[in-house]
Amino acid sequence: MLGDLQGVGEITICQIDDNYPRQLIPSPYDNWGEMAAMNKMLIDRWCIKLAVAGKPAIDVGYLSAHAVWYGPTVASKAMNIGISIIAEFRGQGIGTMSQRLLAEHLHEQGYLRVEASTDVENKSEQHALAGAGFQFEGIARLAQGRADGIHDLQVWSHIANP
Repeated sequence: MLGDLQGVGEITICQIDDNYPRQLIPSPYDNWGEMAAMNKMLIDRWCIKLAVAGKPAIDVGYLSAHAVWYGPTVASKAMNIGISIIAEFRGQGIGTMSQRLLAEHLHEQGYLRVEASTDVENKSEQHALAGAGFQFEGIARLAQGRADGIHDLQVWSHIANP
């Protein structure tokens, strides 16, 4: 999955497993604190690579996706995605392009609905989701517990073209 960012380089996303040596990317929105012992959520992961003319591609961030079920049928299964970008590469459109590429890939896999949720204060991610073709749906109140408390989230969706 490849995307061209004019003036930045080419973005590719490639699926990785849990053994891939991911960099720790600090974020105030990713400080979970103590994790639930019973949380065995299956998470798919992708590496975001940036290639600049004549140089080898480098890791600039990571994407994840996990299933969300809205009913017992296959058509009721959606994927919820998340992203983290290394600080020095933020603000260049990499997150927008990467999330668009992942949403399109998941639609090609048969998922009609791809969704993302982000902290109500995370304006950068809201801007990236809008640019990636996601639509704002509303607020999930007190939906996410992190080390510093419980937060409201914005819910966004990317729907496959019928």
